[in-house]
Amino acid sequence: MNIAIIGSGVGGLSSAVRLIKKGYSVSIFERNNTYGGKLGSLKLNKFSFDTGPSLLTMPHLIDELFSMHGEDPRNYFNYKKKDIHCKYFWDDGTIFTAYSDKGKYIDEAETKLSVNKNYLLQYFSKSKKKYDLIHKLFLLKPINKLTTFLNFDTFKAFVNIKLFQLFSSLNKVNEREISNKYMVQILNRYATYNGSSPYLTSGIMTIIQHLENHFGTHICEEGMRQISKSLFDLCCKIGVKFHFNKSVERIIVEKGKAQGIVVDNKFLEYDRVVSNVDINLTYSKLLNRKLYLKNRDNMSSSAIIFFWGINKEFKDLDLHNILFTNNYREEFKNIFEMNDIYHDPTIYINITSKDIKNVSPKGCENWFVMINSPKDNGQDWNKLKNNLRENIIKKINKNFNVNINDHIVEEEVFTPKEISFNTNSYLGSLYGESSNSILSPIKRHQNFSRKIKNLYFCGGTVHPGGGIPLCIMSSKIVSDLIEKS
Repeated sequence: MNIAIIGSGVGGLSSAVRLIKKGYSVSIFERNNTYGGKLGSLKLNKFSFDTGPSLLTMPHLIDELFSMHGEDPRNYFNYKKKDIHCKYFWDDGTIFTAYSDKGKYIDEAETKLSVNKNYLLQYFSKSKKKYDLIHKLFLLKPINKLTTFLNFDTFKAFVNIKLFQLFSSLNKVNEREISNKYMVQILNRYATYNGSSPYLTSGIMTIIQHLENHFGTHICEEGMRQISKSLFDLCCKIGVKFHFNKSVERIIVEKGKAQGIVVDNKFLEYDRVVSNVDINLTYSKLLNRKLYLKNRDNMSSSAIIFFWGINKEFKDLDLHNILFTNNYREEFKNIFEMNDIYHDPTIYINITSKDIKNVSPKGCENWFVMINSPKDNGQDWNKLKNNLRENIIKKINKNFNVNINDHIVEEEVFTPKEISFNTNSYLGSLYGESSNSILSPIKRHQNFSRKIKNLYFCGGTVHPGGGIPLCIMSSKIVSDLIEKS
């Protein structure tokens, strides 16, 4: 069987690895001159930056892709577990270090934030139970197949349905179970991991923090780009065929079946087609059909990213750092209701030079400064980014008693427009459809087409969702579906 994969993001690369293992011939078509999708890189003179996902959790899912072909993943890339997940800062001077060690994390929460230790332990325990009940059922299987639900896992999940807290928002769950304002804000932040609002997304999303606090956060020795490079190297070794600078123009459908693709005005026949392209663009551009998502308001958040070369080292910062807004609710209202950016935004600062050599000159740091933003809805992004730059500099200066402007020696900025263009993301949304409703998880586009046979979908804009672990999980679902087709 010959299979065409459109797009070489993590979902596409992972699907190729699995499909080759099942004995199929696989070709990947990529419009750019290199692989990786959102896992890109940027160089500003002597500073290097990852341009996409900055957080690595569940690295064992990547290791598995190498192991299934008898390859030692350590021959391709290495990573280490971080002792600190993230450092959190508030304007009132409060600082919280989220340690990877659960005991240290809880002690820190108790001493620095006055969090009730028992409440936090109960919260973690409940989140783990949620994950254990649904991950095999929901994350590793197609959501819209009857066979998915005809098993004992479904029965266990149904019996414990109250545990999932589906009908309460994540914020309500956190306020009810933790109450402490600092810890509630920390736990609310996990809604942003899939581009949603904690005031709208369901309480089942407490499982997101479980993925981080249970499995840990990690860093690749050569940066996040090393993930896609290692998968590309593996694909080359096992016989995946790559076609770069080849933009797929259409998916050809005849008699309700995907027959192949058109590249350079030439029809190429394939038995199966897998799209790793944003689901809305797959429908509108490749299938010449209406957008899958009818309501633009349901799209996930985007981001404005400042890449700063800093000629100073900040000893109080770690790999992942958060400077919280003083009004979280208003920030998300601005993003999802007003298509705007709050004047006091939450700031995420990722500094890979803390752990990786040669990504910045000696005595310097590479700052990836990201602010959650609305999708591209025709805003004046030049005006917004200039106003935002002033506001975040004020906040950074206040928190660290510095004039950061004096230390910025290199700068590049991505707005949702650049993100949309660079990553082929509809409206610049980072995760496709948001999870801002109770039914969002089951409404997300499935990994196959009910109307078009032999057509499949993987990646962050379809089930089970965005982020590296879920993209890899989507590849398992797709490969299993094709094997059974």
